[in-house]
Amino acid sequence: MAKAKKRIRLIRIVAIIMILLAIASIVTGGTFIVMAINNAKEEALREKEKEQEANEQVIEEPLNYETSASLVMVGDALIHNGVYYDAYSDGVYDFNHIFNNLKSVLEKYDLRYYNQETILGGTALGLSGYPMFNSPQEVGDAFVNMGFNLVSLATNHSLDRGENGLRSSLEYWGKQENVIAAGSYETEEARTTPRIMEKNGITYTLLSYSTLTNGLTIPYGKDFLFNLYSDAKVKADVERVKDKVDVIMVAMHWGEEYTHVPTYEEKRIAQYLASLGVNIVIGTHPHVIQPIDFIGDTMVVYSLGNFISGQIGIERLVGLMASVTIKKQVADGKTTITLENPSAELVYTKKPSDYSGKRYYRLYPFSQLDDSILPGYKSYYDYFMGIATNGSKPITRIP
Repeated sequence: MAKAKKRIRLIRIVAIIMILLAIASIVTGGTFIVMAINNAKEEALREKEKEQEANEQVIEEPLNYETSASLVMVGDALIHNGVYYDAYSDGVYDFNHIFNNLKSVLEKYDLRYYNQETILGGTALGLSGYPMFNSPQEVGDAFVNMGFNLVSLATNHSLDRGENGLRSSLEYWGKQENVIAAGSYETEEARTTPRIMEKNGITYTLLSYSTLTNGLTIPYGKDFLFNLYSDAKVKADVERVKDKVDVIMVAMHWGEEYTHVPTYEEKRIAQYLASLGVNIVIGTHPHVIQPIDFIGDTMVVYSLGNFISGQIGIERLVGLMASVTIKKQVADGKTTITLENPSAELVYTKKPSDYSGKRYYRLYPFSQLDDSILPGYKSYYDYFMGIATNGSKPITRIP
């Protein structure tokens, strides 16, 4: 009996020891697990801190670089009936031959601007010339083929065919890729939504306005179809976009026809646009050349004159091709835009001497002229270039 009791006591002691050992093993193993988990968490935290430090270093490191884009600006595409008669053959309108001499001149520029003076309502609306124009949409095709990617649509002839003409024009331009066509819009939302593009790391936009309607009325409640100028409107438009782009260009259809001297209104508006921070102001409507000038850092081309037209008179057949290099410098994260090497080149529209044949219209840069094409062209060059470069800053003459 005593031995049995001793055996039971021994079994109990062994059981207790085994239980204690098991408990100790669990506690020790759990500690190791907890330690391993903690170590893994600490390692992950250290890696995250290193990654954050690296990102902060990238963000804090100042950006320093320089880039540029070249811009050329030409004047009015004023499509009289003689011009589109010249482009018609075998049931098709094709204006490309008129501009063949300019392709090598234009291709060196990144950005190319022109003013579409007459509405591109197309043949379905019936074509017409002066005084109530409607032009073939193939005019636009020729300009797009030349690489023009900035187009002004706000002119005194925009309303010549009413809302139908405007809508047809907008439909056409809406199909053109990588082109900013400004000054006429399908809706108010479209008008107030900035069109922003980028070239060589430089972001830019084009706004366009006309001070003139030729007495025609904008469709009621649809002011977005035609951008009639007001100080308040342009201020709101510039403020809407100025923090989103590097360069703001404003096309202005303004002034008085057939005078080489900018009017008081042109100068006042140019001063106002410069005060808003507009970089480049591009003027049209006079149909003749007016000076290139600077107001502070703002380049102002008061009038480019005609690019292509059927008008009569040498002053209306010689137009201006103005160009400039837009330079962007980023130093310590701060962006500076400068306009460098403003230049002027002349272009001449050679008209047919009679209308008995076709395909007589041709455009020539003055660098390709001789006396057989334009007698006395050197004197004309000096005269018109003198007008174009009669501003406050030197303008490079080309050639």
